[in-house]
Amino acid sequence: MKLALGAVVLAATALLSPPAQAQPAPTGLITVGTQGWQVQSSAVANGSAEDISNPAYRTTNWLPVKPDDAGAPGTEINALVQNGACPDVFYSDNMRKCFGYVDKLGPVTVPRFAVPWWFRTDFTLNAKPGQDVKMTIPGVVGEADLWVDGKQVAGRDVVSGAFAGHTFDITRFVRQGKNSLAVKMYPNDPAKMYTLDQVDWNQFPPDNNTGIQYPIQLQISDALTGSNAHVTQQNAADLSSSTLTAKLDVTNNAGREQRGDVTATITPPGGGKPIVVRQTVSVPADSTKTVTFAPVTITHPKLWWPYSMGGQPLYTLSTAVAQNGKVSTTSSDTFGIRTVTTRLVGGSPQLPDGARIFAVNGKEFVFRGGGYAPDLFLRYSKSDVAHQVQLIKNMGLTGVRLEGHDMPQDFYEQMDRAGLLVLGGFLCCDAWQPDSEANLTDRDFAIMHDSARSIGERERNHPSVITYGWSDNEPLPRQEQESLAGFAEADFQVPIIASAEYKSTPTLGQAGEKEGPYDWVPPSYWYDTSHFDPDDPSRTNVGGSWGFASEQSAGDTVPTLDSIKRFLSPEEQAELWQDPAYNQYHANFESGHGGYAFGTLYTFDTALKARYGNWSSLDNYVQLAQVQNYENTRSQFEAFLDHSTDKANPATGIVYWQLNKGWPTLLWSLYNYDGDQPGSYYGAQKANKPLHALLGYDDNKVTVDNLGAGTQRDLSVEAKVYDLGGKLVDDQQAGDLSLAGQEVRNGVLQPKLPTTGSVYFVELVLSRRGQVVDRNTYWRSTKPDVVDWAATMGNPQATMTQYADFSALQALPKTSVRALASTPRPGVTTVTLTNTSDKVAFFLRADVRTGGAQVPSATWDDNDITLWPGESQTLTATYDPVAHPQVSVAGFNTPAVTVAG
Repeated sequence: MKLALGAVVLAATALLSPPAQAQPAPTGLITVGTQGWQVQSSAVANGSAEDISNPAYRTTNWLPVKPDDAGAPGTEINALVQNGACPDVFYSDNMRKCFGYVDKLGPVTVPRFAVPWWFRTDFTLNAKPGQDVKMTIPGVVGEADLWVDGKQVAGRDVVSGAFAGHTFDITRFVRQGKNSLAVKMYPNDPAKMYTLDQVDWNQFPPDNNTGIQYPIQLQISDALTGSNAHVTQQNAADLSSSTLTAKLDVTNNAGREQRGDVTATITPPGGGKPIVVRQTVSVPADSTKTVTFAPVTITHPKLWWPYSMGGQPLYTLSTAVAQNGKVSTTSSDTFGIRTVTTRLVGGSPQLPDGARIFAVNGKEFVFRGGGYAPDLFLRYSKSDVAHQVQLIKNMGLTGVRLEGHDMPQDFYEQMDRAGLLVLGGFLCCDAWQPDSEANLTDRDFAIMHDSARSIGERERNHPSVITYGWSDNEPLPRQEQESLAGFAEADFQVPIIASAEYKSTPTLGQAGEKEGPYDWVPPSYWYDTSHFDPDDPSRTNVGGSWGFASEQSAGDTVPTLDSIKRFLSPEEQAELWQDPAYNQYHANFESGHGGYAFGTLYTFDTALKARYGNWSSLDNYVQLAQVQNYENTRSQFEAFLDHSTDKANPATGIVYWQLNKGWPTLLWSLYNYDGDQPGSYYGAQKANKPLHALLGYDDNKVTVDNLGAGTQRDLSVEAKVYDLGGKLVDDQQAGDLSLAGQEVRNGVLQPKLPTTGSVYFVELVLSRRGQVVDRNTYWRSTKPDVVDWAATMGNPQATMTQYADFSALQALPKTSVRALASTPRPGVTTVTLTNTSDKVAFFLRADVRTGGAQVPSATWDDNDITLWPGESQTLTATYDPVAHPQVSVAGFNTPAVTVAG
């Protein structure tokens, strides 16, 4: 039977409208602790668990804690910070002064946190006589004893693992009215527990993140309870139809068999006519039955796409369990119809089995993203994530990688709506990555299994999640077996990858990915496609733009001066520009330099001084660092696009290490914790423009790409070469270009580049029907960077035999720039910059300010630009509205000016 819902074909048992009986108000999940938690160390709250979990217990001198936007109380340090224990905790080394210092992954060593802590809250129960009450613990960071109203529900032998969820029937523990939940949290030890940690990304929080990061929830029902609602989808190869199968677990809480009516409703995007399927089920006493509804086939479904390829329509699955016309439980979740596939492409000495490439709805693309990190104290903020979504899309990235830090539901919902992709996976370098199975117990494998099942259940409905896998090492045999079984039980329909390196398992095959480098390498490094160590099959820390790079970057990121002054003390600021070997607290705990030591900026600074010359002040240092970060980050992303067309040795994806940090940082980031956008941010933004022209560092040819969905026609590109004084020395053009969506076209032009002199500029201007859509400026040295590959391979930074020489840039003559700003509506400001001098105005930076202070929420459509004599460019900023906005503009050789917006 064909229906009018955009052509929907239903199985024979499907209905066109909900059942005729009246529907009472929905009865969904109830988050515990929304009115607040109380937290205290067991060294202070030293009463018995029976007393502490009793509703009559008085929490005098406990720490009141407001839950975060995920509905969870967070970590022990979060409780202290909320209560004023460490004002401005991320400024300088305040966290160390307030809470202690840890410089090694493992058990908690700071005495204050080396004992259990209590997390306690009251809740009011409005259950009717005979109703059943269940409590779900989605996992804890550490291990926990769970107590309700003076009775233990479960112990740490069961409640262990950050992602291993458990549901307990607490009907016999609770009463009508006021009840109390007390969670005794044992200190997290990521070396032994299947939880999470900070690896070498940041300083370690001294409590090891011990706490509760996901909401604890109740479900009240009659004899039958519905849970675990989801949809599996089988999509036609040509995407002309999608067969959806709704599933729901129905639990019988009674001591005898129960019959009930179960419905699932699929509502199309935009509120079209819903499709309802229904079953009558019988469930034996004290058991759970998975109800699989009749499949529903939708023709011409509304497909979910990454934002650069199409729209993000979301369907809704609603379920209800009823007996005798009375609804017991309901649920409602969104999902997207899309197909994710992956394969290995190419074949070369570097990639004997090929490189991993992903496709959504049959469209392959070069993944371009960054490694995402949550707040250091696991405090979830919806508005902060929304701002980061804006930053990520403003850079033109396709998504993020989550390594071992799976997020609350709202995060994935925001990614779904934004059309951003998520690469999920387990953490490296801790208990998730055992050396052998010899010392692992059945309990260990049970936690692995339960974690995979819970992860799959949490993420399966989200079209933004396109894969999950392991990190540095491939899983051990039983570890893989248990995890894959858990994923299968959850109907987690995404490709599972064996490793983030070039490793394999017999079951999953070759991962087709690689890692590193992590510290400074020159921009030309990213264009290398020939060097690798044949004795290292993992393909770690070798070469640039070939294969799928699951994590790599050139290391340190120096924020803007505004941001630096917000989190570094004057003493740390002085060390930043005066002592490259200084172990910066806001890098990480590792002192020294070279190898896997990332606590100093030594390698970055050595290259900066050799390439750009000496600096004389903090401001001078920061200015030079912005330029070096920009050129390197741009080159990294551009190289992967440029070499994506190499059939034998293709570049298929790049995850910049890292996208962000959970606190202010000097190490591995494209934007800072405060939203600051340094040179690395705008270098990435330039490389990932939807329509873009780039100049390769390997062949000096111009490549043009279209990273959007549709074909772009009537394109033309011009390459202009200038000497250091701004004199035009070469000008070439190509026109009548047409590029399909996601197409990369190499060798469009080959400008004639100088071989004498010192520094020269190349400007690429891409136009569509005469309108400029992309302007990209390079500064190049006639003395190239030269890598000592024999000494570099296997190391996370480059060993150099020669550095490029850009020191002449510091002697550029001063220029003047006219700035005209306007604010057509609150939160949007434009500024038109015109170079009024006869010399190049190099690396101009615009900032929105109010009262002289930078507005870090501002995102610009372009920045860090270069203008030739008489040239103009208009930049647009979007930000949270402020009073009396101004725009400041300063450049490498242009004095600062500030104009009213």
